[in-house]
This record gives sequence, structure tokens and C-alpha cells, in this order.
Amino acid sequence: MRSVLYLLNNASVGIFGIILSASFCDIAWTRKKYTAVLGGMAVILLMQGAAVGGSDFVKCVYPLITHIPLAALLVALCRKWLWPFVSVFTAYLCCEVRRWLALFTVAVWSGGPVMQDAVELLVTLPLLLIFVWCAAPSVRSISRHSVSGQCLFGLVPALYYGFDYLTNVYKLILNGRLVILEFMPFVCSVTYLFFAVLISKEERMRGSLEQVRDSLGVQVRQAVREIEAMRESQQKTRIYRHDLRHHMQYLLSCLENGRLEQAQNYIQRICLDLETHPVSFYCENEAANLIFSAFAGRFRKHGVKVSIMAKIPREVHVSENDLCVLLSNALENAFHACVGLQEKGIAASVEVTAYEKKQKLFFQFINSCGDDVKMEKGMPAVSRAGGHGIGVRSICAIVRRYGGIYAFDVQAHKFILRISL
Repeated sequence: MRSVLYLLNNASVGIFGIILSASFCDIAWTRKKYTAVLGGMAVILLMQGAAVGGSDFVKCVYPLITHIPLAALLVALCRKWLWPFVSVFTAYLCCEVRRWLALFTVAVWSGGPVMQDAVELLVTLPLLLIFVWCAAPSVRSISRHSVSGQCLFGLVPALYYGFDYLTNVYKLILNGRLVILEFMPFVCSVTYLFFAVLISKEERMRGSLEQVRDSLGVQVRQAVREIEAMRESQQKTRIYRHDLRHHMQYLLSCLENGRLEQAQNYIQRICLDLETHPVSFYCENEAANLIFSAFAGRFRKHGVKVSIMAKIPREVHVSENDLCVLLSNALENAFHACVGLQEKGIAASVEVTAYEKKQKLFFQFINSCGDDVKMEKGMPAVSRAGGHGIGVRSICAIVRRYGGIYAFDVQAHKFILRISL
């Protein structure tokens, strides 16, 4: 009876550890990968059964016939080198839960080895289900953290693994000494504090990235609203042009009947409507044309000389939202720089060149700037307080998304931005 329970318990703890290690790994599961895990489990159990020399020998070679092959299999399945080892160490730590529950039961009921094997066997499946359903998703999420975060998380399981084998299996460290007994509590305390600091730092970074994302979302929505307003204005202008004959007939009727004041009011009203949002033609691409037209009006309104030479076709490989955010940010930065100079009584100008060649978009923005513009590592040094610098980061992110290149430069009081994507 004892030998049967012992063999069943050894097999169950092997299956428990293998399934748990695999569930802790972030693996895109397919039928082929399920088959690989089942096949690896069978091979590992056969190696355990084939090991000769008694239970003590099996314990000594257990890492060689179980843990190392299992970690190698998980490395091949998830294509990561560090986390599979952390998963194996963590699963080993979880195996101690079933062992402790059995030892607790034996201590309460004054049982023996048979009771311990029986309790370990009974609690294996419930604990496995609890760990897989409740703990595994959270453990897997840590595999997406930085390498330092993964190392801190795996430090306790790894040290416990080595500590347990050195003290209980290989007998290389004398038990009973206070410094030895207090080693793992010390490790747990220090690691917990470091892990808390790291998690806090990553949460702050995540919060900063979320703020940038929200700011970029506002820019996208604002650009979309401006485009819609310009489209409505453009459509209204087209309608007026289409109805020009009817307007002329109405004015002719007013003049023939001597209603000069009524004709004048009608002409003024039409002119006011047409001049509310004037749309100029710069290129065939509607979104780019509307952005150029809107900013050209803003530049001229503040007395900034603007020149736009654009040859962008109707269809481009860049999405309309990305194109609008890219142009809006570049022109918005140029606008603020030029208006700042105008307020100081310094003449400012903007030159924009845009064209497509061999399915690549090229942009060049040249605007006047002051002496306060500094460059750091090829990037304009801007304050990140109050949302400053988000436009530059947004431009860089969009260019990188399309595998393009960008270059910032300052020459003779001119700020130059070149983009190819």
C-alpha cells in the first residue's frame, strides 16, 4: 500500500508541476503545442520511472531529469529564455503548498508517511485547478514586465529552490542554525520591498504613457473636428458656386426693381459666408489640403508669411488620422514659434514642401525661430511640463510606426523638420 501511494504521489507531483509551469508561461496555445507538452510530460515521467538507485537517487537527479528538460521545452514553446525558468521555479514553490498541507494534516492527526502521501494525492487536483484558474493569469502578466521585474519576481522561487535542495536533498548546509533558518524570511522581506519599488516605478511610467496617449487622443479628435468643419465650409462654397446663376438672377431682379439696399445686403451676406472658412487648393489629398488651408489662414491672420508647395496625391499609404496629426503637430509647433517672434516685433515666415515619390511621402517644414531653441541628441530640447513636447513625440511615434525617418535641425534662426515615410 505504501509503495503504491508513493509511486502515485510522485507521478501526481510531476504532472502538477509540469501543468502549472506551462500555465505560468505566456504561450499562444495550439493543438501542436498541447501535444508537445503532453509528449514532454510522458517522457519526463518515463525518465523518473527509469531512474535507478532508489528514492534518494531520484531526488538528487530530479533537476536533471525533470526541471531542466521541462524548462527547455517551455523555452521552445514560448520563445523566451528567462521566464520558463521562473515558471518552473514558481511551480516548484507551489508544490510545497500541497506538501505543507499534508504535513499539517499528519501533525494534527498524528499520522505517518502513508497519510502524508494520501493527503498530498488528494489535494493535488483541487490545488492545481485553483492555481491555474486564479493565480496563473496574474503570473503570466508579469512575464510581460521588464527583465528586472521578472528577475525580482523569480528571485524568491529560485532561491527557495536552491535552498531546499541544499538543505533537504544534498544536505550541504547544516540544519538547525538560526542564520540558516532565518535566510528565506530575510530573502522574502528584501525581495518584497524591491518588488514593491519596481512595481511603483513601472506604474508611474504607465501613468505617464497614459497621459501622453490621452493627449494624443485629444489631438486626433481636434484634427478630425477641424477637418469636418473645413469639409462643411468647402461643401458650402461649392454649393454657392453651383447656385451662382440663381444668385445673379436674384440680384438682377433687385436691381431691376430698384431695391438697391436689399441687393447690397444680399451680396454682403454671401461674401461673409464665403469668407468665414476659406479653403485654398494646395494638393489633391483632401485631408492634407484642409489642414494646409486651415493653418495658412491662421498664419496670415497673425501676419506670418507662409509658403506651401504640396503635391500629395488623393490616395496615400498613410492613414488620414495619422496624416492629420502629423501635419497638425508640425504646423502647430511652427505657428507658436512664429507668433512668439511676431509678438516681439520680429518678422517670421513658414515654408512647407510636401510631395510623394516612389510611394514615399516627403515633408519639409522650415519656420523662423529664436535663439532659445536648443537641440539635444538631434531632438529639440523642450519642457515636458504642461504637455509641452507631446507634439514632437507624436510626430516621432507616427514616423517610426511607418518605418520612416525624421530629422530636426536649427540653422540661421530657422527650425527645420524633415520627414520621410
